[in-house]
Amino acid sequence: MIKGFFNVPAPINEPVLAYAPGSKERELLQAALKSAYQNQLDIPMYIGTQEIRTGNLKPLTPPHNHKHILGHFHQGDASHVKLAIDAALAAKAEWENLAWEHRAAIFLKAADLIAGPYRNELLAATMAGQSKNAYQAEIDAACELVDFLRFNVKYMTEIYSQQPPVSPSGVWNRVEQRPLEGFIFALTPFNFTAIAGNLPTSAAMMGNVIVWKPANTQIYSAQVLMKVFKEAGLPDGVINLIYVSGPVAGDVIFDHPDFAGIHFTGSTGVFQDIWKTIGTNIHKYKTYPRIVGETGGKDFILVHQSANAKAAATAIVRGAFEYQGQKCSAASRVYIAASLWPQIKDSILADLATIKTGPVEDFTNFVNAVINEASFDLLADAIEKARNNESTEIIAGGKYDKSAGYFIEPTIIVTKDPKYSTMTQELFGPVLTVYVYDDEAFAETLELVDQTSVYALTGAVMATDAYAIQQASVALRNAAGNFYINDKCTGAVVGQQPFGGARASGTNDKAGSMINLLRWVSPRTIKESFVPAQDYRYPSFLPDLK
Repeated sequence: MIKGFFNVPAPINEPVLAYAPGSKERELLQAALKSAYQNQLDIPMYIGTQEIRTGNLKPLTPPHNHKHILGHFHQGDASHVKLAIDAALAAKAEWENLAWEHRAAIFLKAADLIAGPYRNELLAATMAGQSKNAYQAEIDAACELVDFLRFNVKYMTEIYSQQPPVSPSGVWNRVEQRPLEGFIFALTPFNFTAIAGNLPTSAAMMGNVIVWKPANTQIYSAQVLMKVFKEAGLPDGVINLIYVSGPVAGDVIFDHPDFAGIHFTGSTGVFQDIWKTIGTNIHKYKTYPRIVGETGGKDFILVHQSANAKAAATAIVRGAFEYQGQKCSAASRVYIAASLWPQIKDSILADLATIKTGPVEDFTNFVNAVINEASFDLLADAIEKARNNESTEIIAGGKYDKSAGYFIEPTIIVTKDPKYSTMTQELFGPVLTVYVYDDEAFAETLELVDQTSVYALTGAVMATDAYAIQQASVALRNAAGNFYINDKCTGAVVGQQPFGGARASGTNDKAGSMINLLRWVSPRTIKESFVPAQDYRYPSFLPDLK
């Protein structure tokens, strides 16, 4: 085996393509999107060496055109979960013994494939399957995922290089980072292709083997990712992609003695149930499982009276309505100083008047469809309750239509009640609630922001007053794991803003950082003595000299 201390390529953030009218990238992406609509896919599960087709076909439809069928996936059952676990464990020994640089090379190649020949196919799958416009698909499925893969390789080398600082004479102290003893369950959400790609690969990069279950509404792009991983050289069985219901997967996985950890993004309720189940079954496992999860938020923007009104309005519109408010980090509650409210309100309403809502193939549509009918119905119900509540007023949007696609207009609710339901409960859609506070009540409003929600994922303060910024930064230090000053509360970039929150928002293990990768290894300390002692007695036990 070739030996050496290798330096990996220095990661840089993948450039964001513009897809401007007349550009080559726009032309290529439009062609890929057209192909996605024309060619119905038959999507198997990928378990070990097999592509498994059960014949239990389930349709995949675009949220913005739910009468169209993009393809079908083959749904599995408990037997396929067991098969995936067996395939992962069978691949484990060879994979974890593969030299780290060869594991690194696979994921660096995957990054280059996504950045290059697979870029348009993956973006088209994300646009069609998850109803993302071209820009949102680009920053997610291309740029963020490529960044995850490249930066995680760098973080892996930094972890391996961390060694004890002292080895006294005659001793060599060292630490090795072992993969976890068992398999990892990656349970991934619909809203980010990058998250769906990162959760299994970050653990696999550290030598672990994975059973991966994506959300059904993300399967279309998930199968493109598996094509990429296989072409990049990922050995069979290292990542096994299954399509089963959550309860079916959980019944098998959380009862298995080799379950070693879960990498999760999804709802708080599901994560808490998983944690409870793991606790109940803790005596069954060979090792204490690692539980890593990011579960959403009720994210805020707080506007101080000193803020730049136009900057605040832009942060609010982008933070609340990009990708239909379906980002874990999306702004859904905003607190605005009364003296700035008229100006900010006018600016927001002027912006909303120019925003188009519709299907993704029209690149001029800023807002597309929410993910499915259940989400649509929940949002429509919240809008109607606000329409009929004495303490609230809908000042923008409020219309919805699911006849062709699950479209919800960007909606703004103004409430007199700072604890109104849409200020406290996560909705995951293009519905924003505004509370206007007295300028003099900034300190009280800070306390209100901190205590209103059980979540603590992202938040932002808009201000030019340095004292107000410091006051907010201190008062809200536990209210958001990602805190933004004079910016929207979304858009964390790998290598720049590690992402994650606490409280009900998750374990705050910071995706896109070394912190996350450390959860997928178990260190072993090794002390090697070159000239071992040959007398059990220490000097203090020797007799006094006469």
